[in-house]
Amino acid sequence: MPSLSDIPGRVILVGAGKMGGAMLEGWLSLGLDPSRIAVIDPGPPPEIAALLAHHSIPLNPLNGGPPTVLLLAVKPQVAPGVLQKVAPLADAHTLVVSVMAGRTLDFLEAAFAPGMAVVRSIPNTPAAIGRGITVAVPNGAVTADQMSIADALLRATGGVEWVEDEALIDVATAVSGSGPAYVFLLAEALAQAGVAAGLAPDMADRLARATVSGAGELIARTGIDPATLRKNVTSPNGTTAAALAILMDEKAGFTPLLTEAVAAAARRSRELAS
Repeated sequence: MPSLSDIPGRVILVGAGKMGGAMLEGWLSLGLDPSRIAVIDPGPPPEIAALLAHHSIPLNPLNGGPPTVLLLAVKPQVAPGVLQKVAPLADAHTLVVSVMAGRTLDFLEAAFAPGMAVVRSIPNTPAAIGRGITVAVPNGAVTADQMSIADALLRATGGVEWVEDEALIDVATAVSGSGPAYVFLLAEALAQAGVAAGLAPDMADRLARATVSGAGELIARTGIDPATLRKNVTSPNGTTAAALAILMDEKAGFTPLLTEAVAAAARRSRELAS
């Protein structure tokens, strides 16, 4: 896979909000030459505007020739109008990469000239701190070199997983795209349970936050599968085993509930895309 410094030509970022801004910061920190970046956004956040000024990155340029990559990071509800304006910037050699939720390859292809290379992807919110995970799917026009370029750009905010079946994007949305909210709810519920059991609210909140973030870091650093980590901290007939007997109930426990939740999120993702 090429590094960001190996990417030829220009990269135009369309949309410099939270996700677009995080990607821009990642590109700069990983060596993408600022002189090869341009940003299109009618009102970037102050911190991004300052970043653009510091690196002399053009904002809303009207010239410069077709880019190598046109990366779309705008809200999906404004996509039709935005794509109508930016589509003329691309030519037959431009790679279009989308990080917009719910906007399919068919939708993206229809906004550009026939035969355009397009990648649809779904990142998640930890991308803001460089710990995200993105799932991406290419259309049939994307070359191996273009896939490598897209991979390098998307990896600026974390890991990347590629799929061949676009239908799996809806499942990925339900697992990793919406997944951070499930983890936040776990921390919230754990703190509430601590309060119900007698802890002061501020202490319960600190314990829950540290426990969730620490356990996540343990998964990330050790590479040990979560089931093994769970078994390693569960003594027979101990306190953890008592709690897991409730959480792992086959009918009413955490796994069947989360399975139902992910299915609901995937179903809603398909509805929004259609």
